[in-house]
Amino acid sequence: MSSVTERDWYAWHDAYDDPASGLSRRLGWVQERIRAALDSAPPGPFRVISICAGQGRDLIGVLAGHPRGADVTARLVELDPRNVEVARRLAAAANLAKIEIIEGDAALTSAYADLVPANLVLACGLFGNMTNDCIKRTISYCPQLCASGGTVVWTRARWQPDLVPQICAWFEERGFERVWISDPDPGYRQCAVAHRFTGTPAQLEPDATMFAFTDHDVQRGPRRTS
Repeated sequence: MSSVTERDWYAWHDAYDDPASGLSRRLGWVQERIRAALDSAPPGPFRVISICAGQGRDLIGVLAGHPRGADVTARLVELDPRNVEVARRLAAAANLAKIEIIEGDAALTSAYADLVPANLVLACGLFGNMTNDCIKRTISYCPQLCASGGTVVWTRARWQPDLVPQICAWFEERGFERVWISDPDPGYRQCAVAHRFTGTPAQLEPDATMFAFTDHDVQRGPRRTS
């Protein structure tokens, strides 16, 4: 098993440039869900947070050409300074002045304190790097992050045994309804899901740590238990 701390999260993004890769396919799904959230939202300000945002290609790639891009205030939190630099460059090139890219620990609730509850929460690339209990814990914070009627878009590869149905159930136990899920594709193994929050947002717990990454194997996924 290799530790995620040894992974090069900057080089990891190279697969997005290969249209035949599973990550490129996943990026397209996530961008479709971002567009759908924007298109269905009422007029007015629209707030977005992106957890472990990487280079921000999902959100920035949509907002750069979307008619509601100017309505969006967003915060992207990413630890790798090289990815932060790329995200800032992409946002500047698209004239997205209200897109803030923070270099820091995306697991901390304090990173989002003044921008929640958000209309859209992006939790992409998270659940494939943590234990099952940690995934469940992270989901428990989503009612604090997401506005009523807002959307959480998340991803998880379908390593066997497939945890995607259980993750869906954990969301739905917390007041979220499933609005979209990508079709299983054995050739790619990637999955993207969108859940809408139907409850009332809870107060954000200050200075809490929502998750921690753990060991990861490309073929088998993350360690499932602590």
